[in-house]
Amino acid sequence: MATDRVALGSSSEIERREEHEQQQEHDSEAKLLRDRFRLSAISIAESEARKSGMEISKVVVSCVADLAFKFTEGLAKDLEMFARHANRKCVNMEDVILSAHRNEHMSSYLRTFSNDLKAKDPPSDRKRKKETKKNDKNTHLVQEVDALEG
Repeated sequence: MATDRVALGSSSEIERREEHEQQQEHDSEAKLLRDRFRLSAISIAESEARKSGMEISKVVVSCVADLAFKFTEGLAKDLEMFARHANRKCVNMEDVILSAHRNEHMSSYLRTFSNDLKAKDPPSDRKRKKETKKNDKNTHLVQEVDALEG
């Protein structure tokens, strides 16, 4: 019985180590993504400043990059909550449009963008299958009604 306790203790210790390693891996991935995001934001800010013929201080660029990252983190959390609220595992375009509901210009732009995407892409097979089944059911009902009237 003492060996069982030792085995359980070591098993839970292994699980804790694995969880700790997974958390460290997650943290390093998050740091890498944050750093890449910041570098991209800095590059964009500097490029736009050059196009405008303006100078921008490194402190301001760094601050803008940090604000953009924090905004994006909040946006990602909101999108995840919207999808969860709708009992979905994936975020869709409606979630993105909903996230911009306080900014009328952005919301309008996103709706237009979404409609343009829908116009370019044919409907997915999944929707066609559901629609086909519905049409088949309606066809079957019409045939039954015709048979009863005839």
